[in-house]
Amino acid sequence: MIRVMIADDEEVIRRGLEKITSRMDLEVKVIGSYGNGLEAWNHLRELGRDDIDLLITDIKMPRMDGFKLIEEVRGHLKHLPIAVLSGFSEFEYARRAMRHGVLDYLLKPIEKAQLYDLLKSVEENKKLRPAAAEPEETPHQAAEGGEHYVVEQTKSILEKEYGQNFELERLAETVGMNASYISRLFKFKTGQTITDYLIGIRIAKAKELLIGQPDLKNYEIAERVGYSDPVYFNKLFKKMCGMTPKDYKSRCR
Repeated sequence: MIRVMIADDEEVIRRGLEKITSRMDLEVKVIGSYGNGLEAWNHLRELGRDDIDLLITDIKMPRMDGFKLIEEVRGHLKHLPIAVLSGFSEFEYARRAMRHGVLDYLLKPIEKAQLYDLLKSVEENKKLRPAAAEPEETPHQAAEGGEHYVVEQTKSILEKEYGQNFELERLAETVGMNASYISRLFKFKTGQTITDYLIGIRIAKAKELLIGQPDLKNYEIAERVGYSDPVYFNKLFKKMCGMTPKDYKSRCR
């Protein structure tokens, strides 16, 4: 059972989230639905570690905004996964949310698939969580965890969709973040740009095809790893590997 609390000043949003989660093939229970941060906090402060699994909160709310609510929660339940739900896609909102240890940043209107992935992730992490009490994270550790989740989610998407035409904006929409934020965070955490990381995946897959399916033509391999121009693919492969795909295939036979 995934126990979720929702804080959003738009009743239609709260009802929509409850409706969506009730129709998923997951056991989800909404334990509280509030129109402002203060009401949500008054309930949260009474809960223990095992009483709630996820907080979904809006940013702009009356009486207590989402950031203040998150600050209060971090002083009480530092381990609690939190997702920010907002109509704001600006980098500073996302970055500030991550500094508070937010697990995900969901843009309105929320996509069912993204919400499902979030809940599934919470469910899986809950299964791995030991029953015994564990040391709680510091705010810095919580923030690191949230940023780590975003980077790993980005890597996973690239590893699954390397054969498709890459668009940074589409990737950013998929993870519910600002494109500029994703680019900066990924480079900061991995030391590589998203493009360089994707090239590495594509070249590695091309090598597998060159050895595993030697009958494939050069242009066929290029297309399978996401390059419509075989000449460009050939130049890139040589730049990365020091030899052409043809030479690589011959050398590895």
